[in-house]
Amino acid sequence: MSFKERLQRLRQALPEREVGGILISQPENRRYLSGFDGSAGILFITPDRAVMATDFRYVEQVKLQSPDYEIFRTAGDMVHWFGELLGGFSGRLGFEAGHVTVAGLRQMGEAVKGQNAVGLMPVEGLVEKLRAVKEPGEIEHIAGAARIALSAQEYARDIIRPGMTEKELAWQIEKFLRENGSQGMPFDIIVASGPNSALPHARPSERRIGAGEPVVIDLGARVEGYCSDLTRTLCPGSPDDTFNRIYDIVLGAQLTALAIISEGMTGEQADASARAVITEAGYGEAFGHALGHGVGLAAHEMPRLGAGSGDRLEGGMVFTIEPGIYLPGWGGVRIEDMAIIEGGRAVSLSKSAAGSEVRYR
Repeated sequence: MSFKERLQRLRQALPEREVGGILISQPENRRYLSGFDGSAGILFITPDRAVMATDFRYVEQVKLQSPDYEIFRTAGDMVHWFGELLGGFSGRLGFEAGHVTVAGLRQMGEAVKGQNAVGLMPVEGLVEKLRAVKEPGEIEHIAGAARIALSAQEYARDIIRPGMTEKELAWQIEKFLRENGSQGMPFDIIVASGPNSALPHARPSERRIGAGEPVVIDLGARVEGYCSDLTRTLCPGSPDDTFNRIYDIVLGAQLTALAIISEGMTGEQADASARAVITEAGYGEAFGHALGHGVGLAAHEMPRLGAGSGDRLEGGMVFTIEPGIYLPGWGGVRIEDMAIIEGGRAVSLSKSAAGSEVRYR
């Protein structure tokens, strides 16, 4: 799908939100609609205009990456140029409520003060909903990022040894990812050993990895802007009975979810498919986060697979399946793979911890 086609889909959705135009400032949304991957810029989109507002640093980049956009050059605070950007626009103007700061909203308000014909309206999830269903080219990039991440997990398995610090292992993994095609890290790598692995988002520390203890490794790669997200739990040395029991429960929950999740399910129903396995094993309280989340231009995006989520799974959606059990004082186990809704069911995008074949090559 071209950027023009994506813009058209967005324009068709504007009446549903009762706005005549919209400002897009969230970086991944901005890139999705324009191709521009610079760090500063706002899209101003109406039924007949598509404008990129950015400063001197990015004017030439916009010309290369977003040739279909009119360029509006900014300088200084928004209050000084925002009114001019809008030109003769009148009506309700949407802005991304989840991204615009209080200061930014204040400046926009000051710039249109006295212009009764312009009303600023908060909008949430409009572009994110469009991004949730992936196009074939997007899936190809995500699958490429998943392959790199899987190779990094296999590399970590090969080099991990008792006595390494968490930071040392995390650095070796990041070096491998960058040397093997990742544009950068979609998020900070997690290496958490022993009791630290009971913290779902632990930061790598100077703690030395011990033999026979769980080590949670959560990493991702980025290809053409698109992310992957995979987690493995390793045990250097000989695992004890506790590790084997907890690991088998978590793996069983993941494989159950992969077998049950299908098109049309809500995120809450998908979450329940794995949660039931862990709850029946007596560890329901130890699985405190959602089962998964969408992956694309952002490492975390729609849909959300978790309690209370009404997000409906559709063909082409890519998401993680990552059940976990976390026991304070001992450690934790999390296994995370990526899946796509294809042919009405969930299909693995990454080789699972159980060794299933990689679906996309």
